[in-house]
Amino acid sequence: MAGVAQMTRAGWSTGKIALVLYPFGAGAAAVNVFFAALIFSWIGGPILSTGLSILIGALLGIPATWYFAKHIRHLMDVADKGAAK
Repeated sequence: MAGVAQMTRAGWSTGKIALVLYPFGAGAAAVNVFFAALIFSWIGGPILSTGLSILIGALLGIPATWYFAKHIRHLMDVADKGAAK
């Protein structure tokens, strides 16, 4: 198969993308957790402290950022495939 070019994945891996985007994902999750707690306080739920909201956001940010990074990697692969035509 000497003349056949092999397609390789160009760019960053999913893990590297997730690592770079994690601070944004964790921050967004923390803000959403805090505001959700404020909304639930209208019906008697607890109001979370800022620190607890950040902690929960840091935990929820891990899978959220990973799935977003997988989506970005998929879009990069689709774009590379389209450019190869």
